[in-house]
Amino acid sequence: MAESQPDGVSTITRDRLAELLNEDLSREYQAIISYVVYSQVLSGAQYTDIAAQLELHAKQELDHALIISRQIDYLGKMPAVTPKPVRTSKSATEMLRFDLENENETVRNYRDRVRQCEALGEYAMAEQIRQILVQEQDHQIDLAAALGEEVPDLSVGSKKRPLGKRRLKLAS
Repeated sequence: MAESQPDGVSTITRDRLAELLNEDLSREYQAIISYVVYSQVLSGAQYTDIAAQLELHAKQELDHALIISRQIDYLGKMPAVTPKPVRTSKSATEMLRFDLENENETVRNYRDRVRQCEALGEYAMAEQIRQILVQEQDHQIDLAAALGEEVPDLSVGSKKRPLGKRRLKLAS
């Protein structure tokens, strides 16, 4: 088990890192399923661009799952096969909110994983996860924009930063 240190970095083992990556992998499976479903059930002209963006997100999440699976195998463990639960709703706004909440959690976790990989000297793995993190953060930004919200600033608790101009917006 990881022990927390005052600076927020954990002392971690390769086995614990593999466990955490398996949790991340289950979250990637969850994202694939939710993006596939949500992209197909969003209906109406106001959701056309958003649905297309969610299809792209689904493909990127599959790529992430493949990368994470490879890293778990590299650590000598078996990749997980079960997704985290997928929430559904008849409300498009609720579905987008579910996705944003999941992306927020994913961004937080991958930020931790980068630090944990580096603490183990697994710099190549950290770089792989950084590349995933870039896309996950972009998903987070897209979803916040689609909801007409500010992007959560996950590094400072519940503070948010300005939304800025983004390509997706829900019709009011």
